[in-house]
Amino acid sequence: MTDSAALKKCIAESGISISFIAKKMGITREGFYKKLNGDTEFKASEISCIKNILGLSANERDRIFFANEVELNATVNC
Repeated sequence: MTDSAALKKCIAESGISISFIAKKMGITREGFYKKLNGDTEFKASEISCIKNILGLSANERDRIFFANEVELNATVNC
């Protein structure tokens, strides 16, 4: 699951608009909000686009988009 709060914080700190990000991703602003609110999931290509637009490091990207899944998988394998 996406850490929406962390993603929103990164977007706010960047000063880049949601509309600009959505347009670069090739989706509507409303579609972006659905993904941001967890109604739909981000595609790998969209995550890569957001990483590039916001200048996220690989660690930041993973923390925002994959942290919960990694924690869950780690618990299952114990």
